[in-house]
Amino acid sequence: MNSQISQSSKTLILIIFCIVVSSCAAGSEPFSADEQAGFLYGLWHGVISFISIIIHIFNDTVMVYERNNSGGWYDLGFLIGVTSVWGSGCHFSCKSAADKKHDQEWHEIGEKVEKKVMRKLKDWAEDDEATLASDEEWKEISAKVESKLKRKIRQWAEKE
Repeated sequence: MNSQISQSSKTLILIIFCIVVSSCAAGSEPFSADEQAGFLYGLWHGVISFISIIIHIFNDTVMVYERNNSGGWYDLGFLIGVTSVWGSGCHFSCKSAADKKHDQEWHEIGEKVEKKVMRKLKDWAEDDEATLASDEEWKEISAKVESKLKRKIRQWAEKE
């Protein structure tokens, strides 16, 4: 029961907050050609832009961007407001401590694997006897692959 009360009070607070914020949305009556919205209104309209666009979907009189504005200063305020609340995409590139630790572990594993592979390749390249036997094995494998590939291509070509 206690969690229901707290949940319903959170919902009520959210509804009241949305009503208060939407009452200051762009496109309201106080602005005209004589009384234009300036930098501070642009900043505020940028902050509430997400809420304004949701309200605009249901109510055409509420706008996201104030038409009667002072120009560059309003635009600057609007952009600062939008980026201060919604960010400039850096939220997606930020990593938690767990993600950083996970990435660090994989980086260490990758370095160990790379060192081991390099060591094995070096040993393999320096081993002359293995290289000679290996060359004969590769020639045999190459001939088998070539013959099978020719056979498959011929079968494919004859189908059409």
